Amino acid sequence: MPAPRQHHWVIGDVHGCDRSLVSLLAVLPSDDHLVFCGDVINRGGGIEAAMDLVWTLVRLGRATWLRGNHEQDLIDALESSGDGSAEALFSQDTVRQLGERRTRSWLDRLQQLPLKYSAEGWSATHAGFNSDGQPDLSIREPFWESYDGRHGRVVIGHTPRPTVERHQRIVLVDTGAVYGGLLSAYCPETDAVVQVQGSGDGCLLPRPDDPHRVPDVLAGDATSC
Repeated sequence: MPAPRQHHWVIGDVHGCDRSLVSLLAVLPSDDHLVFCGDVINRGGGIEAAMDLVWTLVRLGRATWLRGNHEQDLIDALESSGDGSAEALFSQDTVRQLGERRTRSWLDRLQQLPLKYSAEGWSATHAGFNSDGQPDLSIREPFWESYDGRHGRVVIGHTPRPTVERHQRIVLVDTGAVYGGLLSAYCPETDAVVQVQGSGDGCLLPRPDDPHRVPDVLAGDATSC
C-alpha cells in the first residue's frame, strides 16, 4: 500500500512576529513539512527568536526557509560592510536588534537559503519568477500577469494582502502579520488555510474614528515590503 503523500504548509512573511509564529505552529499538523516564503527577518520585535525557531525547524528537517528580499538585502549588507559601507548594514532592523556580531554569525546560514521549493504540481518562492523562469525576490504584477505555468501553481509571499488570495496559477500568502494583519499558512495539497493574529509591530492600526487610515502595505504598496 503506497505511503500517504506528505502535506506542506507554506507560511507567509513572518517579519519577526515570533509569538504569532509560535501560535501558528501550535495548530499546524506536526508531521507536515513547513515552507517559509522568506522575510522571516526585519520589521517585528522578535526577529532573533523567529530566526532561531525557524532555523531549528530547518535543522530538524521539518521546514524549508526560502530566501526573501529582506534576507538578500541583509546578506548583501553583511558581505559589503567590510568595504566601509556600514550605513546599509545598520539600516537593517535585524542588525539594530541583534547587534552586528550576532547578526554576522547568521551570514553562513542565510547564504544557504534556497530561492525556490518545488513539489508535485506546485512550487513556492518569495515573490515570483522573471520572464526566464528564474526566481525574482522583488517582482510583482508583471509576474502575475504573464506567468506561463512552468512551475505549476506558485505560492508566494512578499506582497501583503488582507487575506490569502487564490488565483488559478498563483496563491498569495503574505497577509501582513507585522502590520496588524494575520500570519497565514496555506496547504497546496488541500487548499486549506490556517491563520493566527499577527503582532502589528510594524505599524499603527487604523483608529476606529479614521476608517480610511489603513497601511498602504495591506494593499500591496511596492515600497513597503
